[in-house]
Amino acid sequence: MKKLLAAIVATTALTTPVLAADTITEFRIGILGGENAQDRLASHECLQTYAQEALGVPVKLFAPADYNGVIQGLLGGSIDMAWLGASGYAKTYLEDPNAVEPVLVKINLDGSYGYHSIGFARKDSGIASLEDMKGQVFGFGDPNSTSGYLIPSIEIPTEINATMDNGDYFGEVKFTGGHEQTIVAVNNGDVNAGVTWADGQGNWEDGYNSGALRKAVDAGLIDMNDLVEIWRSKPIPEGPIVLRTALPADVKATMTALIDGMYDADKDCTYNISAGESLGFDPITHDAYLSIIEARRAKSN
Repeated sequence: MKKLLAAIVATTALTTPVLAADTITEFRIGILGGENAQDRLASHECLQTYAQEALGVPVKLFAPADYNGVIQGLLGGSIDMAWLGASGYAKTYLEDPNAVEPVLVKINLDGSYGYHSIGFARKDSGIASLEDMKGQVFGFGDPNSTSGYLIPSIEIPTEINATMDNGDYFGEVKFTGGHEQTIVAVNNGDVNAGVTWADGQGNWEDGYNSGALRKAVDAGLIDMNDLVEIWRSKPIPEGPIVLRTALPADVKATMTALIDGMYDADKDCTYNISAGESLGFDPITHDAYLSIIEARRAKSN
């Protein structure tokens, strides 16, 4: 803790830890869906503790049932910070361009900040590609997910030369509610295949280095040897950690420095909040998401 707070001091050119009690009375962190609420809250307890020490005010964690709960919390001012997917950021920006500022992005072990939408099925289903999915049940995650809906809903129809409408190619297309729900649904045979997110690096058996599959493996929900990858999207820009624009400047600087310095100070906490192995977080700007914003805009028209 002391090492991390010292890093904050150095990064923000302050002489003492920031105490924001005179500008805010509490700080609220929203945690996007992807796993069950209890696990989401548990994985972010370390960040909550660090933030409380750095800000000097109570820090509360919120794990809404769906992506939109976090987005609306940011838009309405009831959530101060969140790690959004690129599509979630796009929706937030399109609804209010001044609501939030992207500040940091997760960095993969190879230094990149991209990831993939991964299509997968049970190995014993005999499904090995999208061609094998004709007439079968396909699962999306959340309508506001980049990898769980936006990107596959754009790229897959081009590859199969059909729409995602029920009966056009797939027998049925349905939303499961989130990444973990999709993984469980495929594993249990409730849907024949689905999509989720992963960095696509490392070993399949581990659920790759980071992402929803890795979190599911860590939680003991699945054995990756029972599953097979059947599709992979083009690289997607990793979603940003965002802060409400209206927050005091010292609060934004403190929280940005806190997370930016987390990898050097506490790798276990970094693993927890970045959904697996990573090199921590680096600065990012709005311009990194222009293509996703346009894709989201086109999808809504």
